Amino acid sequence: MIISKLTGFAKIFVNMRTRDIKPYRSLIINTLDKISKLNKRRKDFLYETIILFLSIKGRSNFLQLSRFGTHCEQRFRMQFEKPFDFIGFNKELVQSHGSGHYVIAFDPSYIDKSGKKIPGVGWFWSGCANQTKWGLEIGGIAAIDIDNHTAFHLESVQTLADDAGVDDLSTWYADVLESRKDTLLSISKYLVADAWLSRKPFTDRILLMGMLLISRLRDDADLRYLCQDAPSRKRGRPRKYTGKINVKSIDREYFNLIADNQEQTVHSAVAYSKALKRNILLVHVLYKTAKGKQSVKLYVSTDLELLPLNVLYYYQSRFQIEFLYRDSKQYTGLCDCQSRSENKLNFHFNMTLTSLNIAKVEDWLSIPKEDRKQFSMADIKTMNHNRLLLDRFIDMFGINPNLIKNQNAFKELNILRHYCRLKIIEVLF
Repeated sequence: MIISKLTGFAKIFVNMRTRDIKPYRSLIINTLDKISKLNKRRKDFLYETIILFLSIKGRSNFLQLSRFGTHCEQRFRMQFEKPFDFIGFNKELVQSHGSGHYVIAFDPSYIDKSGKKIPGVGWFWSGCANQTKWGLEIGGIAAIDIDNHTAFHLESVQTLADDAGVDDLSTWYADVLESRKDTLLSISKYLVADAWLSRKPFTDRILLMGMLLISRLRDDADLRYLCQDAPSRKRGRPRKYTGKINVKSIDREYFNLIADNQEQTVHSAVAYSKALKRNILLVHVLYKTAKGKQSVKLYVSTDLELLPLNVLYYYQSRFQIEFLYRDSKQYTGLCDCQSRSENKLNFHFNMTLTSLNIAKVEDWLSIPKEDRKQFSMADIKTMNHNRLLLDRFIDMFGINPNLIKNQNAFKELNILRHYCRLKIIEVLF
């Protein structure tokens, strides 16, 4: 028998949880049943596509989907052209399996793409390259689960500002969020955006939607102390401000000390922002490094009643959306779509990111929090890829794994693939 030939180190996987395909199907189909009435063919297609994105190694394009799937390439192209309510699907997924404590995060992401005939192609900022590059851009909307410290994708929208005649990208981003405000407000009233979006036109649009913005200001932001003196009863308008805030040397009597440790010193106060033209809750953080250097960061919230530490924590949690982009680009093929159709591109972007939600809910959130380790998309992808290959071998050789005499051998193969993977890692590293 195979098990008897394995080392004792490999036997720890005998009782390991087997990642079967059936829980995936139950999760996907049950969520689809809650949001819309789709026919069985469409449901089966969506289920199959998510599983393939979680299983295929290499490029996840139409040709690869047809190779490992059960349908031809043309069917995938036709189905990708049809619309699907991704934000409704992901909202149901998040509210059914998340902690209930969320903030909304918005962040654009650069998609590497060559050519000149693709809709929306142009010059966009790439944070990884730290420069403007030719390609596509998507504006990603995610729900940050504060208690579980992770992000769930809601929807991505390709940036088509030039085609829509929009001169300012922030106006396009605000339009995208405003068209989905009812869904977003049902999840959270707080929107977290990076420092580039901390500008007056964008902030005004967010507040008109009924949401509250949490962001970061430039290090050289123009801020003013609010006048706290009693009215003098003299002629003229009462004094509003008492001077400009020097962020490197703040007035300790005006600011409230929130936290002070070896890594950072946190102060907070209500101040006036000249860029935003409004009073804001300012959280001043002085970061300390081991070499004695110091740096100042300014975090703001339009909610003046929010706890200062929550402002800091919510903004820092925004970085979880970056992990969605990283995992999707590395493991589910975010940049692999070979199509010049706007609908197909939109479906591909959202499907690759939605598949991460399915993997996270089924393989990570299902584990008790005290036993939960760091989420690893690499492990999940390897497990599902091995399952895909094993199913292919079974189909090609006409083996029925459900027979009683084959069940033990099928279980041993699952254990063996863990052992082989560990042996390869041991040799490489």
